[in-house]
Amino acid sequence: QVQLVESGGGLVQAGGSLRLSCAASGTIFSINVMGWYRQAPGKQRELVATITSRGNTAYADSVKGRFTISRDNARNTVYLRMNSLKPEDTAVYYCNADMKIYSDYDPVVDYWGQGVQVTVSS
Repeated sequence: QVQLVESGGGLVQAGGSLRLSCAASGTIFSINVMGWYRQAPGKQRELVATITSRGNTAYADSVKGRFTISRDNARNTVYLRMNSLKPEDTAVYYCNADMKIYSDYDPVVDYWGQGVQVTVSS
């Protein structure tokens, strides 16, 4: 059974930094895109950043220049370094991964972590 487990959230003052981690475990053949999404109270879930297995990255405009996504393919782990945090970054952050479970012939399946709270105080 595949699991995505996030860690690293918490409470930080505006201008501070946090690093989120998300490790995928279980039977996994390959992981293509990994990413981070967030959902603030009363708002829809939105994309924060993604990274492919080759290291190509993409960011939401609101976090460009402040957040950095990276991954360790050998450990099936993705990271999100968040600098210069703002109160509007407060949200539950979710890890996402597109995987093939047994072989390259399998369909791609989308997995989500349980979410980790990030709270930025002003």
